[in-house]
Amino acid sequence: MSILFTYLHTNWVEIVGVVLSLIYLYLSIKQKASLWIYGFLSSALYVVVFFQTKFYADMSLQFYYLVISVYGWFNWKRKKPESGQELPVMKTSRRLIYHLIIASTLIYVVYYLILAKFTDSTIPKADSLVGMLSVIGTWMLARKLIENWLVWIVADGIATGLFFYKGLYPTAVLFIIYTVIAVVGYLQWKKTMQQ
Repeated sequence: MSILFTYLHTNWVEIVGVVLSLIYLYLSIKQKASLWIYGFLSSALYVVVFFQTKFYADMSLQFYYLVISVYGWFNWKRKKPESGQELPVMKTSRRLIYHLIIASTLIYVVYYLILAKFTDSTIPKADSLVGMLSVIGTWMLARKLIENWLVWIVADGIATGLFFYKGLYPTAVLFIIYTVIAVVGYLQWKKTMQQ
C-alpha cells in the first residue's frame, strides 16, 4: 500500500492531468464549450510533466494548447449572427486540406530541427510527428471540423507507444483511451452532422 501512496505522491501532477484530460475528452464528444477550460488546466499541468521527462515538443505543445483553449472557447461560444446558433460541426474543405498538408509539413520540419539540434530529445522524429499532428488536430477541433478526430486517432496511437517507451504509464493509458474516444467522437459528430 505504501508503494501506491508513494507513486500517487510522486506522480500527482500527471494523474490530475489525466483526470482533467478525460473530462476534456468527454466534453469534446458532447460538444460542450466548457471542454476548453479543462483543456487549459490539464495543459498547464502537462507543461511540468513533459519538461521533467524531456518531451520537449509535447511540452511546447502544451503552451500552444493554453492559447488554443482560449481561442476554442471564444470560437465555440460565438453565435452565428443570422441564426443565433453556436458553431456547427463541419467537414474540412478540399482547399483547406491542402493548406493543412502544407502547414503540417512546415510544423514537422520546425519541430524536428529544433529538437534534433537544440535539445537532448531521444526521439525527435516521433516527438515531432506527434507534436505536428496535435497542433493540426487541436486547431481543427477549435474550428469544429469533424476530421479532427481522424487526426487524433493517428496522433494518439503513436503517442501511446512513445509514452510507454518513456515510462509515463498513466499518460500512456490515457492515450489508449484517447484513441478509442477519438473513434467514438468521430462517429458521434458524424451523427450530429446527419441530423
